[in-house]
Amino acid sequence: MNYVENVYICLAAPLIIAIVFVRDRGRRLLIFLLSGMTACILSSYISTFLATAMGADTLSASMELAPIVEECMKFLPALFYITVFEPHKAEGSDSIIMSAIGFATFENVCFMTQNGATELTHLLIRGFGTGAMHVVCASIMAYGFLRVWDREWLRLAGTFALLAMATTFHGCYNVLVAQPARVANIGYAVPLLTTVLILFVSRHKRILARRGRKVDYND
Repeated sequence: MNYVENVYICLAAPLIIAIVFVRDRGRRLLIFLLSGMTACILSSYISTFLATAMGADTLSASMELAPIVEECMKFLPALFYITVFEPHKAEGSDSIIMSAIGFATFENVCFMTQNGATELTHLLIRGFGTGAMHVVCASIMAYGFLRVWDREWLRLAGTFALLAMATTFHGCYNVLVAQPARVANIGYAVPLLTTVLILFVSRHKRILARRGRKVDYND
């Protein structure tokens, strides 16, 4: 039997201590890292309950229920923070990303406790693939949500649409990695390639913005 709750306590304890001593931005990031881990363990309870109530098997639950539950739970801490405290866009974006990182970290730890840690190559592939997948989903939410939030008439529909996008990406990833080895490796590679593409586009936009500012200054 895997005592996931005990693992959670061991990982959460040093974070809680650090939160007490760290100040300002560092404290906020640690809080959302812990919130992501908490969302992960709560998601497992909710997914298990829904799968049992709906009579779904493990494979169906991982492909159909888990993406919806996990993306919603992962987003809730950041949604609460943005709604109540109304932070700057950069702080709101950081909260969404850090919550996803905490979620992915605890999910990888749970995977190791259930399947062992002997196959380093597989763990590296899965670790980076799963981490990238959660970060990509969080990037979708961060980039879109912080723009639709400025428009009150678009908040509800826009948030639902962004969650649908993140859930679809997450679900496609789960479907691919559940297949035989070659297809699973493609599934692990998709979020990594998407991450590289996002970084490339972001860097290109920053370069264009700098050039635009220089041109405006010279004019």
